[in-house]
Amino acid sequence: MKQVRIALLEADVSLRVVREFVAAVTEKAIGEEVLKSLTPSQQVVKIVHGELLALLGGAAVPLAEATVGPTVIMLVGLQGAGKTTHAAKLALSLRKKSKRPLLVAADIYRPAAITQLEALGRQLGIPVHAEGTAVPPAEIARHGVQRARDDGHNYVIIDTAGRLQIDDALMTELEEIQAATGAVERMLVVDAMIGQEAARVAETFHQRIGLTGVMLTKIDGDARGGAALSIRAVTGVPIKFLGTGEKVELGTIEVFHPDRLASRILGMGDVLSLIERAEQTYDADEARRMQQRLSRGTFDFEDFLASMQQMRRLGPLQQILGMIPGMEKLSRSEEFLSERELKRVEAIIFSMTREERRNPDIIKSSRKERIARGSGTKVHDVSALISQFRQMQRMMKKAGRNGRIDPREMMRHMR
Repeated sequence: MKQVRIALLEADVSLRVVREFVAAVTEKAIGEEVLKSLTPSQQVVKIVHGELLALLGGAAVPLAEATVGPTVIMLVGLQGAGKTTHAAKLALSLRKKSKRPLLVAADIYRPAAITQLEALGRQLGIPVHAEGTAVPPAEIARHGVQRARDDGHNYVIIDTAGRLQIDDALMTELEEIQAATGAVERMLVVDAMIGQEAARVAETFHQRIGLTGVMLTKIDGDARGGAALSIRAVTGVPIKFLGTGEKVELGTIEVFHPDRLASRILGMGDVLSLIERAEQTYDADEARRMQQRLSRGTFDFEDFLASMQQMRRLGPLQQILGMIPGMEKLSRSEEFLSERELKRVEAIIFSMTREERRNPDIIKSSRKERIARGSGTKVHDVSALISQFRQMQRMMKKAGRNGRIDPREMMRHMR
């Protein structure tokens, strides 16, 4: 239980929630019959995982839908939590499901928020309702809902103002927007890195406007998502979405699955989310073509670059490793395939001509010097990459013949 307590505190779960949780699990674990297939320690982990699931809600909770008119979703939270970016992400996610969302810029205190939302709307091809900074937020929101009715939009996402600290003026304004629009979803957008403060923030918002859901952002950072546990325990409000990354693209907002976050909090990985993200970003035909070239040993630098770029579209490498059970410690190591190292490799390959990428054997001294100058690296860096690549080619060709790869050998070449 001491290990469990440490794991929860490292995941930034509120101290009060940790104490209550540990007490509940301890009481349940004492006298529990050990199953034949489990050791006592495994049985405790099983109980902990089950209690985490129960506390997080057990199952994913979908967005509420209005019975009449457009479904209005009001995003609220502190300044800097990522409301504007995640309003656009949510709109993109809804459009992928054949919905017609309208974004409403109701943050009049930060003019850059209006400009940012309009820019994101143009980028995604999603309409944005904005009236500048002179009109009261409640009026902007009401006009936005009316426009949605007139233009046939079935979802309205309102980006509201945030403050660095919670104050009465902010809460009163949110209550006015709620009264003007009848928002069925009042979703708190909270930064996963906020740590133990998340519980207090969520409790205050819930008391004033009655939250219906939570969106946890920056889950791809160092935080393991313990803020979700704190918020759920204190308010009882379901976590509905997890946001990752700064870019607005598919795969950077995920439906919240309690079982997956429970594993992530305990450091057990999140393979299912990784698979879903891969399905959204990977090109199956390209992957099939790559596999054929690998098995024939005709894999060249162009293929290597394409596969590396596909992998990076999944997200930061450290984050991907953190989602794989047993790889969490490796994901925290800066020495293992850091983003800086990947960018350096990319720069070297980009500095090659197409002929050099397809036939690395022609890269001799003068070509290495030119590539090093073009990539801002040294000649020995270029030589080392070519040498490692040749070793990987031989290993892949061997794997193509016998159908398997030694992971330890793969690790050594990737380093």
